[in-house]
Amino acid sequence: MNKIDQSPQGFEEQLLRDLTAHVTRRAEMVSATHPAGRRTRFLRGWRLAGAFGLAVTLTAGALAVQTIRVGDEPPPTASASEIFHLAADAARQQPELTARPDQYVFTEYLVTIRDLPDSGPYRTVRRQLWQSAGGVAHTQGRSRPEDDPNGWSELRVIRMGDPADPDKELDAFPPPAYHGDLPTDPETLLRYLRENPVDLHLPEAADEKAVYGGESMPYTTARSMLDGYVPPRALAALFELLAREPGATVISGNVADAAGRHGVAIRMPGVIGANIDLIFDRNTHIFLGNRDSLVRNGKESLFWTAAHLRIAIVDRPGQLP
Repeated sequence: MNKIDQSPQGFEEQLLRDLTAHVTRRAEMVSATHPAGRRTRFLRGWRLAGAFGLAVTLTAGALAVQTIRVGDEPPPTASASEIFHLAADAARQQPELTARPDQYVFTEYLVTIRDLPDSGPYRTVRRQLWQSAGGVAHTQGRSRPEDDPNGWSELRVIRMGDPADPDKELDAFPPPAYHGDLPTDPETLLRYLRENPVDLHLPEAADEKAVYGGESMPYTTARSMLDGYVPPRALAALFELLAREPGATVISGNVADAAGRHGVAIRMPGVIGANIDLIFDRNTHIFLGNRDSLVRNGKESLFWTAAHLRIAIVDRPGQLP
């Protein structure tokens, strides 16, 4: 077993439904000025949290040197691009894990969520996932309340849902969770991601050619890979690629992830109906996790935040590193 210390479904489905509605309306407007078409090559998409897969950036936004003020805290001195480059340097220092297609990528998260998207109390759960390294089996997972060490649920199979029917599960396997074949050069990686976009499960009314052919799509695909395992050199190239995305902004002030680790947050551009922030350690710039907020009637409310705690390669679901 290899491991690296990196220090439930209802809420996911609601966010998917909200973002799908926004994507549908925006895609219908785009299709009025673009010819219809179907993509011919893509990755089968299964989202751990749901938000990244439907965070379609349909407009470019401004340069990645902006900051967002929060309260009276002073803004960070580094831009989003600089922080991504520092994260790339940190990624290169990590030991590399190897996996066979029949093994599993084990990940452990601490997640603080609301049962309802914009109301109700928050609760914190610990979640463990076993994702197929080669995309040859379904994901399995279990969770427990953080305040109940003995409250683990039964290990269960997690199938991706049918976008046309949220209550229906599909039999298709998710894409590989071990991204060992990614290019390690940013330019080559950009071309690879353009040719292999993550599947967003867009509605039938959406203009897939306009969405998947957009300039923002490679960045959306890049972010979707952060829930699996990306080897150090490829992860560095991925962060260097994200450093080029126009419109990323740094959230001013101190940000804590679900585990209470202090970091700096970068808000990704152009997300429809929500805000998605990537959180990095303020000193080491190691990727800590992400948080999602819903935006309704101009008001933003934190929906959930996830802290990435451990990632490892194991032989079977249920096995701990």
